[in-house]
Amino acid sequence: MAHFRNRRPPTARSVIRRGRGLRGPMLPPTVPAWRTRGQQFDRLVLEAFAPLDTRWHDRLTKLDIAVDDVPKIRPLHPDSVTWPDEVVADGPVPLSRLIPAGVDRHGVATRARVVLFRKPLELRAGDPDDLVDLLREVLVQQIATYLGVDPDLIDPEGD
Repeated sequence: MAHFRNRRPPTARSVIRRGRGLRGPMLPPTVPAWRTRGQQFDRLVLEAFAPLDTRWHDRLTKLDIAVDDVPKIRPLHPDSVTWPDEVVADGPVPLSRLIPAGVDRHGVATRARVVLFRKPLELRAGDPDDLVDLLREVLVQQIATYLGVDPDLIDPEGD
């Protein structure tokens, strides 16, 4: 007949002693691969926005740029998938939205904000270079809507 030993539950000291304890990070925090997808996307947004901000900084001081993972908005008419001017979309999927300045439900004044939707944008871009181009294109459209001008005026070098 088999004899079963009465085993103690492992303690932190015994786990560490046998090499199965907590390990340190695989990569140091100073290398780019350590960043999360969200942090990498935020960096690409800043990279795409920098030339536009340099050119239009005096008119964009009251505009915020925000990132949301997925859109929480629906089309005005689900059958025809029409979006208002402040939404940049690829068919039925919104890529970004311009929220005008106003007053929130607590009576506090809010600033105008461009909200970029990370996952739809990442899915439409094949690699980081394409993503930067797509982000720049979406930001140009949103800034043009915010300022009430033609997108070609915002980015004359753009396609």
